[in-house]
Amino acid sequence: MKLKWESISNVKQNTFLVKLVSATLITFLAFRFFVFQFGQFYPVHVSVNGNSNSQIPPPPPPSVILSDNEDQIPGDIEVEKCDLFSGKWIKDPLGPIYTNGSCGIVVDSHQNCITNGRPDSGYLYWKWKPNDCSLPRFDAQRFLQLMRNKSWAIIGDSIARNHVESLLCMLSTIEKPVEVYHDENYRSKRWNFPSYNFTVSNIWSPFLVQAAIFEDSNGVSSAAVQLHLDKLDKTWTDLFPSLDYAIISSGEWFLKTAVYHENANLVGCHGCPESSNMTDLGFDYAYNTSLRHVMDFIAKSNTKGMVFFRTSIPDHFENGEWHNGGTCKKTEPVSEEEVEMKVLNKILRDVEINQFERVVAEMGQESGNFKLLDFAGMLLTRPDGHPGPYREFRPFDKDKNAKVQNDCLHWCLPGPIDHLNDVILEIILDGRTGK
Repeated sequence: MKLKWESISNVKQNTFLVKLVSATLITFLAFRFFVFQFGQFYPVHVSVNGNSNSQIPPPPPPSVILSDNEDQIPGDIEVEKCDLFSGKWIKDPLGPIYTNGSCGIVVDSHQNCITNGRPDSGYLYWKWKPNDCSLPRFDAQRFLQLMRNKSWAIIGDSIARNHVESLLCMLSTIEKPVEVYHDENYRSKRWNFPSYNFTVSNIWSPFLVQAAIFEDSNGVSSAAVQLHLDKLDKTWTDLFPSLDYAIISSGEWFLKTAVYHENANLVGCHGCPESSNMTDLGFDYAYNTSLRHVMDFIAKSNTKGMVFFRTSIPDHFENGEWHNGGTCKKTEPVSEEEVEMKVLNKILRDVEINQFERVVAEMGQESGNFKLLDFAGMLLTRPDGHPGPYREFRPFDKDKNAKVQNDCLHWCLPGPIDHLNDVILEIILDGRTGK
């Protein structure tokens, strides 16, 4: 009887052990399934100086899960369709994410409006709102995480420099950029964010094609620009294949007096004197010809990166221009009905849109990573965002009636140009395009 009882006891113990092992195995498998299907864990990142950063970044939206260095949403997820470039400016009590002081020496002194004594600050408290969708506030940490081990370049003229400084100021709220390169004249520069191995370059190439420019630091020319319409500027084309992202722009410089060359032959000019015996072809001819070569180069480059072409930005000079007393005194945004784009700005934008649409049609399905940033309408309604007389340090301290040169082309930092980065980050995250 005792033997029988011990046998039954052993059987029960064995049965219990089998059930315990089975339950443990099922629990382990269920946990693994849950983690791989639904979970997302963010690693602790270690910076180059050995300090760990255990801050957990904000989770992505429920419909979009992004892994490290992933730029695009999965192809089988349908996102909200929205024209991010069509909308209006609405009041924003939060204001900019950085200050003129927090950004430091990155900001060009001519755009540091608050330090230069601009008395009003209302222009800082507006944000861009697309008509048909929401536009999240720029998330500098999210941007840097997406750009880990990547390279950017913003290529063009002084507006491109204005834009890159805006981006650097916004990203500096997470990590300060380190300048790692500049050319002889400090026109082209490169910065690095060490903890992310992320580089941002500003490439000075105002025409995008080869040009001999004869002017001083104040923009005063001593001779006409010599412009080779069919030869691209190697300053940017040599770097282009290595880029993960590029924003390319031009425009305003084509309004300057210039002599045009094609196939190594002089073909005409713009703004040249009658005594020159050259044909005045007009700036639109030169811009159209140059952009055709730029667009064709991009189309044939087989780059794997994302390329943006930004339309030229309208100025807001009133009662004159840069050189003859033009000013911009408004302190708030205006409605579309209150402002009209100048004829010259319309011509530049028409050339840009036509050349972009032409090359995209020719590229067909291969044009997916070539996108248009048409900020012309968005910034047209912000005549309040320029330095005006405050491009110089406290211009009215000695004489409140002093006559000073105004800047109604570039943008105060912080200022409206910061919101271009809101739109660009949204395009990268969602694959949305405005056109």
